[in-house]
Amino acid sequence: MVPEAAAPGGDCKCAFGHTLRMAFRKLLGGGGPRFAADWLIVGLGNPGEQYARTRHNVGFWVVNTLAKRAHTQPKAAGSMMHIGVGELAGHKVALVKPKTFMNLSGRAVAQALQWTGCDIQHTIVLYDELDLNVGALRVRAGGGHGGHNGLKSIGQAAGPEFVRVRVGIGRPTVNGEPTWDPEVVSDWVLGVPHGEDKRALDAAVEYAADAVEAILAEGPEAAGNRFNRK
Repeated sequence: MVPEAAAPGGDCKCAFGHTLRMAFRKLLGGGGPRFAADWLIVGLGNPGEQYARTRHNVGFWVVNTLAKRAHTQPKAAGSMMHIGVGELAGHKVALVKPKTFMNLSGRAVAQALQWTGCDIQHTIVLYDELDLNVGALRVRAGGGHGGHNGLKSIGQAAGPEFVRVRVGIGRPTVNGEPTWDPEVVSDWVLGVPHGEDKRALDAAVEYAADAVEAILAEGPEAAGNRFNRK
């Protein structure tokens, strides 16, 4: 199965509140958040070299691409995350890769919100999607978790009002038919893509990074109109 750790936008009112928080932050000077930013961008995946090239870590791949564009490098901060701050589309952004396993991503996001001074409406989460064709993309503000453990954890810890960027990894098949068999699905999401599959995902990562910059510049609805594809 997918590894599990041991149990232990767009609305004007939100934008106005965010603007006020940013103004107070400037007035307070050095007492502001540790990694102050306008937007929090989180890629989902599992920590460790053994998972780095798997389909389930495509959110990490997009954050790595964005980090190059923002001239930053996410580095370990505390026990929860790697984080780097840079600029994209004229906004100061904090790029985060949780150090938790996927099903505990919410803990890292909750801490990142505190450390950056961002709110959940100014948070973008990048993740893999079984029920989209390989390389397909969907941008949406808010929504449910659709059975994705990372989204479920974030929703419980911080709320569901974040912007989602789903990157399609395709659903595995058995005898030519899509399968929901847990063992087959786990082997697929934790598998390393090769050949045309890998080339399609590499292209989708760049496309997803472009979509994130469009979200920052134009908002999630306009970005979705431009970048959503089958």
